Amino acid sequence: MMISPRRAFLSSLVAVLAATSLPAWAAAADKKNLVIGATAGSNVDVLKLGIVPQLARQGYSVKVVEFNDYVQPNLALAQGSLDVNYFQHIIYLKKFATDQKLDLTEIVQGPIAPLGIYSQKRKSLKDLQDSDRITLPNDPSNLARALVLLQDQGLIKVKADVDPLRVTEKDITENPRKLRLQPIEAAQLPRTLGDAEYAIINGNFAISSGLKLTEAVVLEQTPDHYLLVAAVRTADRDTPWARDVAAAFKTDFFKQVLEKDFPGYARPAFLK
Repeated sequence: MMISPRRAFLSSLVAVLAATSLPAWAAAADKKNLVIGATAGSNVDVLKLGIVPQLARQGYSVKVVEFNDYVQPNLALAQGSLDVNYFQHIIYLKKFATDQKLDLTEIVQGPIAPLGIYSQKRKSLKDLQDSDRITLPNDPSNLARALVLLQDQGLIKVKADVDPLRVTEKDITENPRKLRLQPIEAAQLPRTLGDAEYAIINGNFAISSGLKLTEAVVLEQTPDHYLLVAAVRTADRDTPWARDVAAAFKTDFFKQVLEKDFPGYARPAFLK
């Protein structure tokens, strides 16, 4: 039976329209190619060793993209260049999303290399001298975290009524050793060790620079609100692939990877 060119054309058009009229959520739900962003160093390693192999066994093709700052990963996620990112704690995520008017949501907590005080000039905090220079992260949430760590070590005091998650240098009420506190971009902190007496460095940047957690003068006893989270666009939160990513953080496989390759990391309760 001969099919006229007109009829063939109409049949092809109907097929194209049917294919292109699938709702966006259906395409998002069925996706098997994922792009996950993380800050360079241990956060990337955690994903590559503990999460990517699990997703690959489920049929996903996963690309991990490295970033060297705390700004671009959320912007890239919001713009659709990433499907997931893993580099920040929930406090930072909420503040950044609010400030930048981004619709982002956490889907699961994960481990973090603790914040630490490092030094190449002093063996311990007992060797601290008056007017020593201490470099620390300059982003608001990690600056607050570093100042609280210094207070916990008895080096400074901050206002009693201030929210510990929002502490700034202006909240310091006592600095008896006249310590010179110098906020620096977090990724650059390891480079200050040659000049500063002490540097308070985020764990992932410490490790990526060749430092070991065991070399820290002091390691933070990391509270749960500073654990890292995997984040997605809020519209993607309930997709099958987002649920699969979240589930991968809760497996025995992931726990074993942490115990073998990432000792000393702070973890959520379900990974202890």
